[in-house]
Amino acid sequence: MSELQRLTKPTIKTVDIEQVMRGAYIDYAMSVIKARALPDARDGLKIVQRRVLYGMKELGLQHDKPQKKSARIVGEVLGKLHPHGDTSVYEAMVRMAQPWILRYTLIEGQGNFGSVDGDPPAAMRYTEARLSLLAQELMVDLHQEIVAFQANFDASLQEPSIFPAKVPNLLINGASGIAVGMATHMPPHNLKEVIQGIIAYIRSPEITPEELMKHITAPDFPTGGIIYGYQGVQDAYKTGKGRIVLRARAKIETGRHGKQQIIVTELPYLVNKADMITQTAHLVESKKLTGIADLRDESDKEGLRVVYDIKRDAIANVVLNNLYKHTALQTIFSVNNVALVKEKPELLDLKSLIKCYVDHRHEVVKLRTEYGHRQASQKLHILEGYLQALDNLDPIILIIKSAQDPRQAQTKLINIYKLSETQAKAVLDMRLQRLTGLERAKILHEHTNTQKHLDELNVVLTHEHVRMQLIQDELKDLATRYGDERKTTITHDARDLTIEDIVPDNPMVITISNQGYIKRTPLASYKTQKRGGVGTKGVLTKKEDFSTHLFVASTHDYLLIFTASGRVYWKKVYDIPEGGKNSQGRAIQNLLAISIDDQIQSVLKVRHLNDPEHVKGRYVTFCTVQGIIKKTPLAAYAKPRAKGIQAITTKADDRLLEVKLTTDNSHIVLGTRHGKAVHFMAKEVRAMGRTAVGVRSAILNDHDDRVLGMVTSEDISNTTLLVLTERGYGKRSPLRSYRITKRRSKGIKTLQVTAKTGKLVAIKAAKDSDQLMIFTQSGLTLRIEIDTLRIMRRATQGVRLIRLRKDDIIAAVAKVENLELAP
Repeated sequence: MSELQRLTKPTIKTVDIEQVMRGAYIDYAMSVIKARALPDARDGLKIVQRRVLYGMKELGLQHDKPQKKSARIVGEVLGKLHPHGDTSVYEAMVRMAQPWILRYTLIEGQGNFGSVDGDPPAAMRYTEARLSLLAQELMVDLHQEIVAFQANFDASLQEPSIFPAKVPNLLINGASGIAVGMATHMPPHNLKEVIQGIIAYIRSPEITPEELMKHITAPDFPTGGIIYGYQGVQDAYKTGKGRIVLRARAKIETGRHGKQQIIVTELPYLVNKADMITQTAHLVESKKLTGIADLRDESDKEGLRVVYDIKRDAIANVVLNNLYKHTALQTIFSVNNVALVKEKPELLDLKSLIKCYVDHRHEVVKLRTEYGHRQASQKLHILEGYLQALDNLDPIILIIKSAQDPRQAQTKLINIYKLSETQAKAVLDMRLQRLTGLERAKILHEHTNTQKHLDELNVVLTHEHVRMQLIQDELKDLATRYGDERKTTITHDARDLTIEDIVPDNPMVITISNQGYIKRTPLASYKTQKRGGVGTKGVLTKKEDFSTHLFVASTHDYLLIFTASGRVYWKKVYDIPEGGKNSQGRAIQNLLAISIDDQIQSVLKVRHLNDPEHVKGRYVTFCTVQGIIKKTPLAAYAKPRAKGIQAITTKADDRLLEVKLTTDNSHIVLGTRHGKAVHFMAKEVRAMGRTAVGVRSAILNDHDDRVLGMVTSEDISNTTLLVLTERGYGKRSPLRSYRITKRRSKGIKTLQVTAKTGKLVAIKAAKDSDQLMIFTQSGLTLRIEIDTLRIMRRATQGVRLIRLRKDDIIAAVAKVENLELAP
């Protein structure tokens, strides 16, 4: 084989393909990480962003200069700095001009640069742009001797590899990007707060994240909104990762026709308004969201405004909470603070982010001072040459006149007057007008000032604390000129905040009609009247409907709703639709899974279900129309279920009448339709299971007699028993006048029932501080003070409480206990 054949013979090298592919992939990944996706921790910019801003600076697009076509800017960046697709350059440029993306925009755009609805920007040939003031601040002191420059893609130009970054851009504007195997998602912040935090760090480098959070309280998003809960913010600041819950800013208003509206004026960061409205409309159509009558976008140039009209029978707060739960009115911002530190990706907490910025600014200030020191030293050197020439003006003029050429004159000046080559050249270049006395004074003054400036620069170079003070002064100046107030607010901890924190805890009158319509009305809507009044229209009902349950409960109370079939359902008072005195209310089947053929018999209000101290020793005591009684521990009903549970088992010819909360010390009085009362102690009834039938408590001899009510009391000495008949007669008698009998007995007389009085319709325990609300079958209401009813003997007929029409009877009676009532 010839030498030529041996040298040209192909060489085959065996390699491990897995190793080659792994190496190639890692190289590619690092290229993407460093050159595309991740920002530099020092100036907070990706390479394409830095090149766009630098290209605009080179084009002279300062804030006070006219704007130029975006196509011209993109072409400049592509041709000189960034040899990639024009789309990527234009998109990066557009993003820096969108005020709903960047907290502080770096580019001022003219034309269509997109919208919060996700509309794309106009083509680059239609839009124009220039640098913003803050972008110019990023590039202040941009010089090759202050920050590193590198060759562009074809080595024909130099471009900065980093900006001096007088502005803490990464902290105030955040960043987002997806690399290979990692991503970054950094939130924006308020400039004033960031500067306060940086200054606090400079003054005390050992500052803790908790102390930093006193200055930088939370991210501040350009679209405003609400940060719902603080735990995610704390996690992000301490570790670099955290989940921040963002909510839209919404308020509830009453429209022109009395309908409530939810008005949204600010959206969570990065939420597309058009998509959010479309998503909500689909949820309303599919009935996953209820209570919304109409949805419309009323946004204009004045700002964002999305309006939700609420149905009359819906609760605005509940609808709003459902919107937060099911739509983009509540989102998660997952913080992942990954940035390049010395060209390597790192996860940075808040203190590390500040440290990277401060270290960079300190280096810039130091290099800037060294550069200024060199410039001032050179200037002082030349000025000293000028002064020496002016001191020897005439001989120097003769030397110059006698020299054959400038080179000879320069050599003579160097040799005779010991001038440097730079000084000698400057003397030869000096204009004749500088030889006058006035110019000499100016040179002396300039020399003095330059020496003073050089001394100041020496101080800066010598002392680190002076350099740090310069950084603080520059930051304070930025805060004064560009700082603004926070746009995003912070609410309570999301884990602890419930609807109870939103809904006021007010007394409400709960009304339930015979046909199953329920509502709540503020107690202040009802006025007190004197005994014997004719009443006011209290409930708008159909002719065949009337109120059967009326009581007062707090907005935050639980209601345990018991039906005739013995089932129990749970409902918070604030979940019941609010209505005026004249409103009908909402069908109970729309709120609870109650069967159509079932009927509400009794309702208990309970403040706490999960508090062991509140539940311990308390019983739910049941009474049926046939006189069966049963008590079950309250704890058995402490777990609400949407479809309800069986609370008591009743026989075929019986139904549940009333339910009360009792203890072992409670007195129980059962009243019958024929005017009898059975009085016994609750401890006589043993506690039973939830589905037990119970035991007999009253003996009913007449076939048309039945139990009509149950009264319980802990203290009979100060309690009176109030009884009312269907024709409006009533009276009070001391409860202690009713002797205690056995549980199973016929009882004793409680009222003299006659044809004029009608049969007994209600039996209540009452105190002087209580008030009484009476509902008639026709829908009239009367509210009277209990203490206006005089106490009578047990077996008397009583007095007329309300004047009724011949065809009207009392349908329901409720007691109002110990509350401030409307005058």
